[in-house]
Parts: sequence; C-alpha cells; structure tokens
Amino acid sequence: MTRTGRLTRRATHAQGAGRSGLGSLIEASAINSAGDALVTVALAGTLFFGLDVNQARGQVALYLVVTMAPFALVAPLIGPALDRARHVRRYAISSTFVMRALLCWAMASALPHGDQVTFLPAAFGVLVLSKAFGVLRAAVTPRVLPDEITLVTANARSAFAGLIAASITAPAAAGLVWLIGADWVLRIGTVVFLLGVVFTMRLPQSVDVPDAEPSPETGDRRTGDPEGGDAERPKARHWRTLPRVGPVVTEAMQANAVLRAFSGFLILYLAFLLRQERFDPVSNNVALGLLAASAGAGGLIGTALGVWMKARAPRLIVSATLASVTAVAAVSAAFFGLWAALAVATAAGLGQVLGKLSMDAVVQQEIGEEMRSSTFAVSETLHQLVWVIGGLLGLGMSIVADGRVALAIVSAALAVSLGLLLSRRAGTRRRARRRRRPPQRSSTIKDAHPEMHT
Repeated sequence: MTRTGRLTRRATHAQGAGRSGLGSLIEASAINSAGDALVTVALAGTLFFGLDVNQARGQVALYLVVTMAPFALVAPLIGPALDRARHVRRYAISSTFVMRALLCWAMASALPHGDQVTFLPAAFGVLVLSKAFGVLRAAVTPRVLPDEITLVTANARSAFAGLIAASITAPAAAGLVWLIGADWVLRIGTVVFLLGVVFTMRLPQSVDVPDAEPSPETGDRRTGDPEGGDAERPKARHWRTLPRVGPVVTEAMQANAVLRAFSGFLILYLAFLLRQERFDPVSNNVALGLLAASAGAGGLIGTALGVWMKARAPRLIVSATLASVTAVAAVSAAFFGLWAALAVATAAGLGQVLGKLSMDAVVQQEIGEEMRSSTFAVSETLHQLVWVIGGLLGLGMSIVADGRVALAIVSAALAVSLGLLLSRRAGTRRRARRRRRPPQRSSTIKDAHPEMHT
C-alpha cells in the first residue's frame, strides 16, 4: 500500500506538478470523483435498480427534471461569487468538500426513514457543490500550471485521476450497497469528502492571489492554439453575456454541448434498452455492466489521448472528436447489436471527456481571471441542461424506437451539428480575414494613365 501511494504521488507530481501545486489539485480531483461515485451508486440503487422498468423510467425522468433546479444557482450566483472570491480559493474549494460531507451524513440519516424532505434537498446540494468544485478546479488550474505542461494536459491529468478513482470506487460501492446498505455508503462518502479538505489545503498560497493583469494575452504559449484567440477580450462580467465571450469560446461550448447531449441520450437510452431486451449470449445485468465498463473505458481513453497529444490545438480536437463520434454512431446504427451498443458507448465516453478537456483549455486560454469562474459556471449549467434534455429524449425513445432507428436519428443530428459548426467557423474566418485586409490604395492619375508619363 505504501509503495502504491509513492507511485501515485510520483505520477501526480511529475514534470513540475508537485512544485507548482498541480499535483495537490490532481489528488483533490481524485478524492472529489471518489466521493461523487459513492453518492451516485447509493442514489442509483434507489432510483434505477430498486424499481421495475416503468417505475424506474418515471423516477429517473422526474430526477432529471428536478436536478436542473439547483443549476439556476450555479450560473447567476455561484459563478460571480467565485470570481469575487479569487483571494480565498483554497477555502472555497475546501468548503465544497465540507458541505458535501455534511449533506452526505444528512442523506444517510434520512434514507432509512424515507425522509424525502431532507433527502432530496441534500442530494441537490451535493450536485451543486460538485459542480462548484469543477468550476473552481478549472479556474485554479492555470495558476498552478508548470512550464513543462500544457493546459489540456493538466486538465487531462485531473480527469484521468478522477476516472481512475471513480472506476475503483464505484464497483466497491456497489458491493457495499448490497452488503451494508446505501445509508452506510453515504456515511463512507462523508469521510471521503472530509479527506478532500486535506489535499485542498496543501495547495500553494499563490492560488489565492489574483493576477496583476485582469486578462491574459491572447494565445497562451502553453495552449498554443495555432488559430489564435478572439480579437477582442470581453469586458462584461454578467453571467448572461455568453455570446460576448467571443467566437472561439462560444464554438467550443456549443460543440461540447452537442457531445454532452449525445452522452446523456445514449446512457439512458441504452440503459433501459439493455434492461428490457435481452442480447444473447449475456443476461440483462451483464449487458448493463458491460455498458458501464465501455463508457468508463471510453473516458479513460479520452483522458489518455489528452495527455499523449499534449493538445496544442484544442479547437481542432473538439471538432475532430465530434466528427469521430458521428461516424461511430452511424456505423453502429447500421450494424446494431450488443457489440455496436458497447462501441458507441465507448465513443460517447471518449467524446464527452476529450471534448470537455479541450473546451476547458479554450476557456482557460481565452478568458481572464476576472470572469473565468462565471464562464465556467455558465458552461456547466449549459452542459447539464443539454445532458438532461438528451437523457429525457433517450428515455422517450427507449419506448418507441429500436436501436437502429434511434442511432440513425442521433447520427443524423450529430452530422447536422458538425456541418453547422464547420460552416460557422468558415464564416468567422472569412470575416476575420476581411477585417485584417489592409484598405486598397486609391488609384492615381499615374496609375490609371501610365502613357501620360512615358
């Protein structure tokens, strides 16, 4: 165990990450994912597997709709508050762990008695605080970035650590739910979240110090987007000014929103399809387990690619990811079966993670610290909204459409989204070239009539 801990520390602190504080942020991200996995497994046991298919469909739909309510707070309130709290970021991150620990204990006490008045608000609070941690982690990453690592690589390391922690924790939590009950799993989550406070407070004090210059220069050398950034840096601070962050950030958010909606659709559609239809030679539960493993494997592959590519062109990565996912969905629609379902689940997991890593790098590159948290808060709200919409569409389509039809419709929607994205990018480039083109010199008499001067 000690040797494993040393190897883990060596990996998270490599390439100057330990010196800059990035290693501690990566470890905090892993603890965050482990705690979230414990909560997710405990809730899944009560909402999905504990009911028959029709009841589960209704409960999941209601849960999806209601979980959007807390995000009314994330963009208008939490994002601007985090922007104003740049000087106490370590304590803000620690508070997300402490409050989640208390809410997990409240849920554990309410669950055996069926106390929905306590359980549901606590579950919503855990969800909001989890998103707040994600916003803070993304906003803090540029401040702890060593010179040897790019932004997307740093994001990929945090995501990779989180996926490894969740992949280990989720199966263990499922076994513990069966052995000791969901309430005790939530109590274990309390301990895990409190452990996150330790790693958060090890972040360097420079995290709490705002930049002297409010906006970084366009085109950070460590992200290296060859197409450059937005020509004009936004000055607005209000959360409803998403179009004013510039075309580069808006494009990345829109592409990532498409990938998130596809992920939400596919997870819930395939989960109910595999539960109500048998795919020989495996049982329904085995098929569901393979689906979860495929989605997790796709996420791991996405984070590994983010580290390996060093992501010098995050905009290109987002577009290539969307194109690849579209192709896999189309092929899976033509040859639908268990293996096709697993392949498209892998592609969805990879696309969601790799798209998120690249989008985070674009925002970290293009947006200054004075409104970076607000931008990430709007992004998280947007992506949760489209994930819920995609999930609701998946629930509905699991009733009326088989796998071939559903994936054909989705692949067509992805292709249309990709086409609109590329055409909009081409239009933006044409407008940028026209703005950069110098005005033509007015013709003189000599230019117009050279024979007069011969």
